[in-house]
Amino acid sequence: MTDESSLTKTKHDISNEALKVQQLFKLMVESGGSDLHITVGTSPGLRVNGEIVRVKIPPLNAHDTKRLVYQILTDEQKNEFEKNLELDFSFGIKGLARFRANIFYSKGGVAAVFRLIPSVIPDFKQLNLPNIMMSMTDISNGLILVTGPTGSGKSTTLAALIDRLNQIEAGHIITLEDPVEFVHSHKNCIVNQREIGRDSLTFKNAIKSLLRQDPDIVLVGELRDPETIEAALTIAETGHLVFGTLHTNSAVQTINRIINVFPADQQDQIRTLLSFVLQGVVSQQLIPKSFEPGRVCAQEILIPNIAIRNLIREDKIHQIYSQMQVGQETSGMMTMNQSLKKFFDKGLIDSETAIQYSTNPEELQSQLGGGRGLKGKR
Repeated sequence: MTDESSLTKTKHDISNEALKVQQLFKLMVESGGSDLHITVGTSPGLRVNGEIVRVKIPPLNAHDTKRLVYQILTDEQKNEFEKNLELDFSFGIKGLARFRANIFYSKGGVAAVFRLIPSVIPDFKQLNLPNIMMSMTDISNGLILVTGPTGSGKSTTLAALIDRLNQIEAGHIITLEDPVEFVHSHKNCIVNQREIGRDSLTFKNAIKSLLRQDPDIVLVGELRDPETIEAALTIAETGHLVFGTLHTNSAVQTINRIINVFPADQQDQIRTLLSFVLQGVVSQQLIPKSFEPGRVCAQEILIPNIAIRNLIREDKIHQIYSQMQVGQETSGMMTMNQSLKKFFDKGLIDSETAIQYSTNPEELQSQLGGGRGLKGKR
């Protein structure tokens, strides 16, 4: 559990009326928080190590939340928010950090969630990413997907992958994001980051003009509909390296989602195209440690071989999971259960936590010895 007192041990003798939103951003950064929640009827909440902890000030009323949120909005953003009743954007505070914001109404009052985006892009070593993910980027074309639930670190993993390519390649990187999160500087590559709504009206428009912009590497923030997915597959097929995200929990679920989003009469064509261009799927979860503060990143990694590509083409997706477990010493593939068991064996999570986050709990329980109450080594 998060120690609430550790976040608020410095007494804040300040009224809600005098409170500035920048003070809350500073507290979030100092506390190691990932998100700041502002809403009517409760104190601001910080998500630290996966748990919400309240800041020790009186509950906010509708006047407080609107005043705090509007401190960071331009007049144009205020008008857009009041017209559409919600607003997505990102911004930076000099000397502190970048943030992604979602502003919305809740029970008639202004509410917001701010996600902290580190100013420095973490590298593979800092993120403890497996070496096989580094070699996944040593290709010139195809589709690589990073998937997982909201808040699972997908954007951070993708930023590390893009940053590595930015350093070792000499090409043109284009990102299509809503909004832009990590800011990539021009290193060995030229980098253009396009924010939907600001730099292009829609994903559809941005993708339509993409191939005329001479890209080598493309990041599509989210594959959210058939049109975007088909475009990503086509861009990958035409000799570009494409990265994308989906809100799916496993490699098999990811492949099924991509195929099933299309009408039945198109699915054979999509299966065939996907079997050729797919280069990797990384499905990840951030899991709280059981015996100390912090979280671990459990990952399922699929790297298609000839057998898996055939299974995709032949509509035998259900057989992919068992195929992932064949020859892992050379393939580098790993199931989510194997990743969870690795953290259990290291004493970072207990068996109940592992089973709670498993996509196949019966299998994992068997791998852990069948004892749901077993604890990892401390």
